[in-house]
Parts: sequence; C-alpha cells; structure tokens
Amino acid sequence: MRLAPVLWTMLSLALPTAAAAATSDTYSSTALTARLITAEDGVAPEAGTLSAGLVLEMADGWKTYWRSPGEVGLPPELDWGASDNLASTELLFPAPTRFTAFDIENFGYGDAVTFPIQVALETPGQPARLATQVRLLVCKDICIPEDFTLTLDLPQGTGIDTAAAETLADALARVPEEEAASGLEIEAAHLSDTALTFAVRHANGFRTPDVFPELDEAIFGKPDLRLDSDRTRLWAEVPLLYPLDGAPEALRLTVTDGSYAGTISAELGGSTPPAPSPGRGLVAMALIAVLGGLILNVMPCVLPVLSIKLAAAVRKSDQGRARVRAGFLLSAAGVLTFFWALAAVTWGLQTMGHAVGWGLQFQSPVFLSTMIVILVLFAANLFGLFELSLPAALQTRLSVAGGSGRLGDFTTGAFAAVLATPCSAPFLGTAVAYAMSGGGREIAVIFTALGFGLALPYLAVAAFPGVVALLPKPGRWMLALKLVMGGLLALTAAWLFFVLTGVAGLTAAALTATLMALILVALAFRRLPGRVLTVAALAALTVALPALRDPAPAAAAQSATNWVSFDATRLAEHVDAGKIVFVDVTADWCLTCKANKALVLDRGPVSQALATEDILPMQADWTRPDPAISAYLESFGRFGIPFNAVYGPAAPNGIPLPEILSEAAIFEAIEQAGG
Repeated sequence: MRLAPVLWTMLSLALPTAAAAATSDTYSSTALTARLITAEDGVAPEAGTLSAGLVLEMADGWKTYWRSPGEVGLPPELDWGASDNLASTELLFPAPTRFTAFDIENFGYGDAVTFPIQVALETPGQPARLATQVRLLVCKDICIPEDFTLTLDLPQGTGIDTAAAETLADALARVPEEEAASGLEIEAAHLSDTALTFAVRHANGFRTPDVFPELDEAIFGKPDLRLDSDRTRLWAEVPLLYPLDGAPEALRLTVTDGSYAGTISAELGGSTPPAPSPGRGLVAMALIAVLGGLILNVMPCVLPVLSIKLAAAVRKSDQGRARVRAGFLLSAAGVLTFFWALAAVTWGLQTMGHAVGWGLQFQSPVFLSTMIVILVLFAANLFGLFELSLPAALQTRLSVAGGSGRLGDFTTGAFAAVLATPCSAPFLGTAVAYAMSGGGREIAVIFTALGFGLALPYLAVAAFPGVVALLPKPGRWMLALKLVMGGLLALTAAWLFFVLTGVAGLTAAALTATLMALILVALAFRRLPGRVLTVAALAALTVALPALRDPAPAAAAQSATNWVSFDATRLAEHVDAGKIVFVDVTADWCLTCKANKALVLDRGPVSQALATEDILPMQADWTRPDPAISAYLESFGRFGIPFNAVYGPAAPNGIPLPEILSEAAIFEAIEQAGG
C-alpha cells in the first residue's frame, strides 16, 4: 500500500500529462461537494486496473461516516451498475476520527476526505465509463441523506493527471496498514455482555492512540484507554452499548495514533487481558511532576505572588509560629485546590471529546480580562490608591494582597497557581503529556503532584515557621517593599494586556485599557459618590467586553527571523525538496516561549542559521484556539507549549526538542535531520 505514492510520482514524471483532467462533473449541495477522480487520464494499452477516488469536501461543521459509523449514522454506499467495461471495484477507507454530538459517539470525517477506489477493468486496454450512484449521510445539527450520480469517461490514452495522482497518494497513505504490515500484535481480546476488552502491542510505542473496533453489528461507546510504563502496550475497555444477537464473528481493530493507522484481526478469547497497573511508571512520572511544579516557582509569572506571600510573612512574624504555619498551610491548600479543579475540568473536557492542553485558559479573553482586573486592583491597593472599607471582621477574612485573613492566605496560593499555568518548565511537558494521554486516574495523580511541587515552598515554611523570624523586622522598609510588589503586579497586568491584544484584538484591548484607567480614577477619588458601585460596574464591563473580540488577530511582532506560517500538510513537501524545517509553536501568553526567543532563537548562531536558505523556519501561533495546532501537538504526545521540532530528509517525522531550548540541542537536531 505504501508503495503507491512512490509509483504514482514515478508515473507522473515518466508519462506525459493529458490536456483534460481526469475528473467528473461536481455534485454540490448545502452540505458538501463531491467528484470522482482518476490518476489516469485514459486507459493505457493492456492496462487492466485504474486508480480512482471519491473526493468529498464538506461545508463547515458537516461530517460523514466511516465504514463502521458508531452509535448512529450510515457508511457510504457506491453502486457501479451503470458503468461500462468495469469488472470490480474496492472502496478503501482512510483512518477515521472520533466525533461526539449530543453525547453520541461517531466515527468518520470532517472538512474533506478522499476514498481511494481500486478499479479492475473487464477488458484491459479498452475505454471505460465509471458511473457510480453514491448514497451517504452527512450530519451537523441535523442529518441529511445525499443521493447523487457521478460519471467519468476514460478514453484510450497514456496521460497521468498529476494533481489527482497526488490526492490519491495522500489518501492511500491515510488508509490503515493491514495485519503484519501494521506492526500491531494482538495480546488478547475478550467480549462480555457489557464491554469489549483487548490489549495490543506496537514495538514503536504509542503517543495518543485511539481505537475503532468492528464486530458484526455491534455498537461501541467511548473507550477507556491505558498505556503501560514503556507505552508499547495499549489496553482498552470499550463499552458494548447493545447486546449482540448470536455468536460474534471475527473482530477487526483499527488503531490510530497521530499520522499512524493500522488494522489487525483478532480472535475473541476466554480471559480478559489485565489492565496496566500504575506501578513504577505512574509513581516515577508523579515524581517528575513534583519536580516540574517546584521549578514553576522560579518562573517570572509566579514570583510576584510568592513575593507578596513573603511580605505577608514578615508582617506575621510577631503573631507566633502557629499563625505563620496556618497561613502557609492555607496557601498550599489554595494551590492544591486549584490543581484539583483544573484536573476535574480537564478530565471532563477530555471525556466530552474536547481538545485540552496546558495554559489554554489564556486563550480566553474573558479569563484574561478578569485576571487584569484582579491584578490592577491588587496593585492599586499596594500603591495605597485605596483601602478596603468593609466591616473589620469581613475585611480580615477577605484580605488577599498581603492581608492576614485566612481566606486571603488561601486565595494567595490559588492565585499563584493560576499565574503558573502560562509557564512551562523542564519536566512539566513530560508530566502533562503523560496525564493527558491517560485517563482520569493519571490526570488526578499528575495534577496533584504538580500542585504539590508548586506548593512546596509554602509547605517548607509551614514545616519550619521559625525561618520567618530570620527576616528583617517590620519597619519603614516595608513601604518600599509594597511599592516593589505593586510594581511587579502592574507589570504582570501589562503583560496580560499584551496577551489580550493578540487574543481579542487591538480594539478590545484598547477599550479594556480605557475602562481600567477609569477604575483607577474612580479609586483615586475617595469622596466620589457611589464609588464602590462605579468601580464594580466598570470591572464587570471590563470582564465582559473582550468577549466581543476582533475577527482577525493582531499583527505579529517583527522578528529577525523570516518565519513562515505553519502548515502541517506541507511539511512532507518541504522535506521531499531537501529542506530542513524548524517548527516553533508559540503564543503571546507563553512566557517560556518568549524566553526561548530572547535567549536562543533571536540571537547569535541560531538566528543566523534560521536565516539561511537551507532551513525553513515555520511558526505556529497558538495565541488563539486552533484545532490544527492542537492536533499537531497531540501527534507528538504534547499538550502544552513551547514546542519545537526539526524536520529533514533524515528525520521526516520530526525531532522534538526540549521545552527549554539551547543552541547545542538545536544544532544537534539540525545536523541529525539533515543526515
């Protein structure tokens, strides 16, 4: 199967191209357009086969179905009864994707798909007419049956339609490899009254696999997938939604994993294969997550909050060891609570079929504007622009920015955890990828470990509260410290304004800045009637406004490197042309990405190398949600950024780089990719 693209490329170079394209008339409806194509413009002398394909292009949001559609749907049917000089056809199916609508699991295709068709002629070398009546179902908010006829006449001739041949070659490359060629090895498969359970192995390992079982008329739900510690064994339990009538026949399993797809047959056995135990794999990854969370404490987005907590500790130094210990334990609880909430949301979105990743909340303009309001209010409080005038008991409980209240201690920890999420650090990406590729258990354990690592400084002070006594005694120097802390929070707010510009557009960011200026003016005038209500109304408007974001993103900042917009579909084309491709997935809200650019990519030998003709720098901007970039990251088992990879003739599948870049790592990958 994999030889087909090579053969078609050789044919396109060796044979002349005919003037007429080997394409039928196009059928169009509100949901899709369809046409029939062949790689050949005519039937060559003594040729007994043709390479054809059914090309479907769906309108936005519409989908059609695989040969096994899932809970609902119908597979495509082709009737060739009106054809001439046709002996037989075989319809091939590219690997499907899973999509969920109304809590229903379906398998199929969105956007565009080409079904390769292998055609055998009745009389070799003679003209042929390919006429097929196509019946298929397309669904969006409603389902529409499509029924149409496509006809393509092929005279005698030797021409090759290069464009059609490339389309078919790409489609054939997406058809799963069968049996031994797939590299899959079935370990065991068991069917009960409620579920199908099986385990398969692949020597090259799995990253983010999915499975599509086919068993008679059985209808399956969303699988529970688990990998062992070396990720070469995939265990799956797939709910059986309706009982089968009679004894089941042969089971076929299709496994997809990024660009990989394979199909293998399996016999149903009497015993259920054991699920992977957490074992050392999960424990080791949890330790890595703790280390990654600890390193997050020294990232620039978290330091302002830690500094505020330290200033609060100075003020509490005369309150006794018990009070200091309680305050820092509450801050640690705030960190862990945020990570538990994040784990619950992540698992919920994952079970609903949504793309999830580290720091994706910073793609939300409403979240960004909320954080800006909070940071500006905290900074204004530290600058002395206003003081809380709530009742004394309530004020003590609600104080956050250096306050002594218990709720303030808890909120400080949660706030630090929120600000940590746009940062990446060594070991963090590995731990998050492990969690995302697992189930609810892995997500819960890894996110708890990340929170524990981030909370370690608070826990350390809680364990040894006497260290607070080593700090300078409260005095006039604390006024200067408050100004420094306020400046750090103001700088963090300014950074979020920059992020908001990329996410929501210049207009929304400018209006947000105007509203925040009005809030500061209202806070400055202490005798302003209705001051609290005015500030609250302006804050609510600030939070809601960026939801009406500009349709187009803001212009990217200028860089010494001439970056090309990322297009995953063209990576193979550039590599085939002998290019080395350097891919950089970045976002305005990713501080580690900015550090990589400032310290490595935009300076010295790396910047000079990326400017040469032999290297093509591709940049994927993930500031705003982009399903194509999410899918690309998942193909490497990554769910956060920064992410960089190097492609070349000797590394067509890409060489991923570490989160924190270095010149040595980049040039080593470039040399390896170039062979």
